[in-house]
Amino acid sequence: MDQMTLEPHYADDCVFCKILKGEIPSYTVYEDNIVKAFLDISQGTPGHTLVIPKTHVQDIFAYDADLAAAVFSRIPKIARAIQAADPTITGMNIVNNNGKVAYQSVFHSHFHLVPRYTDHDDFKMIFQDNSGNYTPAKYAAIQEQIKAHLEA
Repeated sequence: MDQMTLEPHYADDCVFCKILKGEIPSYTVYEDNIVKAFLDISQGTPGHTLVIPKTHVQDIFAYDADLAAAVFSRIPKIARAIQAADPTITGMNIVNNNGKVAYQSVFHSHFHLVPRYTDHDDFKMIFQDNSGNYTPAKYAAIQEQIKAHLEA
């Protein structure tokens, strides 16, 4: 098992660490010794909540198995509470952006829980279909490149 500590440590220049230390107020909906969940100030849709680890970790690439298990295991509970709070919620996007090119704007790992109400609630995700650019050989080459870097 990996050895990343679950004990909190903070970065001085991180807005989320400042929230964790109480230097910046937040609308907390859930908190324990591993995560803090609070309303996203932008409220992409009503109830839009961020879930952050209570230790500074830049992005998903910096997680170890222990931290991932601890953080991810709390997301369904928080998501169910958001959904239960408003019977008009019919779905939820759970989004994690990693790196500037992937729209990460705060470099403390966080998960967006974005309640969905209708097809027209002003939240969009677009997945372009590029399948016409790929042959079975090209898919297999990408598959093998990824598999070669997985640890047993």
